[in-house]
Amino acid sequence: MTDLRGKNVLVTGAASGIGRLLAREVAAEGANLVLWDIAHPELKAVTEELRMGGGNVFPHCCDVSDRESVSEAAAQVLEECGPVDVLINNAGIVSGQPVMEATDEGIQRTFAVNVLAHFWTTRAFLPAMAERNRGHIVTIASAGGLVAAPRLTDYSASKFAAVGFDEALRLELARDGLDIRTTVVCPFYVDTGMFEGVKTRFSWLLPILEPEYVAAKIVKAIKKDRRRLVMPRFVYVAPAMRLLPTSWFDALVGFFGVSRSMDEFAGRRGS
Repeated sequence: MTDLRGKNVLVTGAASGIGRLLAREVAAEGANLVLWDIAHPELKAVTEELRMGGGNVFPHCCDVSDRESVSEAAAQVLEECGPVDVLINNAGIVSGQPVMEATDEGIQRTFAVNVLAHFWTTRAFLPAMAERNRGHIVTIASAGGLVAAPRLTDYSASKFAAVGFDEALRLELARDGLDIRTTVVCPFYVDTGMFEGVKTRFSWLLPILEPEYVAAKIVKAIKKDRRRLVMPRFVYVAPAMRLLPTSWFDALVGFFGVSRSMDEFAGRRGS
């Protein structure tokens, strides 16, 4: 079990959405919170909120897609708070555009935030974890990293990469005999505004998830040292579906409504 009380927990993308809710959940566990986000006003607001509740909070404006920004912020954290016990790589973006409509810059930004940032943060804090032989690295991926959908070419590709990152890291840590935990989280669409307009055909099988529920499940999974958290459970059938012929797989993805789920996507305005 990972006891969060008194531990240094860093959450990226902490100013809004799931990140903000994760910060609240972790604060309730009595952890020392290190909050990273690029949005300064929102980061300031969540910091004040948690401090009013008695939380021990250390905010840092950081662009996780920028390796130098991560390096500078990480150095400040290590000096100010000491080693990070739990690193939650939560920051993420989505464009929701077809492959030929997405901009070059947008595609690069998606991979920079959704994948490369995991490398920069992990490489910044893993050495101190390895030195003490304890720690926990959490990768917030997506069900879109298990099954893709139209208008999610860059997003799904980045989340497939995030799932692979977690798997390789887990095996690497075990090979090196390090007692450092990893958890990968793959939720279906979450109703945070980031995926405004998405639809599901069978809400009893593939519901649009409530963000508070997702945040609570993530923190519970971290505490229980779960290696993988997939929501809802029906998404666990995805790997088995890949044993089918491609035409059958595609037909099932269409039948369950995944292929049309992004047709009315609007996303968070200005995201």
